[in-house]
Amino acid sequence: MIVSVIGLGLIGGSMAIDLKKRGFADRVLGVENDPVNAAAAEKIGLVDEVVSFDDAVSRGDIVIIAVPVGTAVKMLPQVLDRFAGTKDKIVIDTCSTKGQIVRCVHYHPMRSRYVATHPMAGTEYSGPWAAMPNLFDGRACIFANSEESDPKAVKTIENLYDVLNMRPIYMNADNHDVHTAYVSHISHVTSFALALTVLDKEKDEKHIFDLASGGFSSTVRLAKSNADMWVPILSQNRDNVLQVIDTYIDKMKEFREAISDYDEEKIRSLIGEANRIKKILR
Repeated sequence: MIVSVIGLGLIGGSMAIDLKKRGFADRVLGVENDPVNAAAAEKIGLVDEVVSFDDAVSRGDIVIIAVPVGTAVKMLPQVLDRFAGTKDKIVIDTCSTKGQIVRCVHYHPMRSRYVATHPMAGTEYSGPWAAMPNLFDGRACIFANSEESDPKAVKTIENLYDVLNMRPIYMNADNHDVHTAYVSHISHVTSFALALTVLDKEKDEKHIFDLASGGFSSTVRLAKSNADMWVPILSQNRDNVLQVIDTYIDKMKEFREAISDYDEEKIRSLIGEANRIKKILR
């Protein structure tokens, strides 16, 4: 089994480490356009060999597209074009929006060789230095519109994620984008906004960061995330993200009004409602 990973950052690099270490892949090929990142990936042993895009697609039994979704939407049809005349090759993506990328190849003659996935794992760091073993253990992986893929291809990719110790969840691509807007994308937007708010205040209050506690660090850590990744995500999932932002603003207004009015009972009520999240997140 030869696995080709296009994009050797946090997700692609971490997949490469564990797929080789755990015996799923006999050989891992990597594609990385940034020469510094490519050299680093090879030096630290993320892959067996850094190759060209064409080599990766022609030699790989499974091709993993682990690049920002804006690039992935353009790349996926190119990979499937090169699958013409083959029967067993499979391509997957790891993008956190699924609607647009699934639609872009809906009528492609090799569509059945594509399995749309989203491993729900990550950190705020990027690049090959961010890759780590065991990143995916115990996390969920979304399979989107899997009925459009060849059943044997889906089974192979289920095995791939099983090796990564992930549990599969199956859903429609558009439903996936709604759910991720609520559980992932809004978290990043609010973290970016909080960081901007504090940075703006820090111009006058030099001790803010000296006093920052673990609570602040955990809340704002997502603001370290890479813009090249998040700009296309927020653009592609625009409508869903805007709906969530509007709801979030409404809740912020409720808190603002209660605090402004010294309405301690209302504040207590809002916090009590929010505490119900404990039943979901333990």
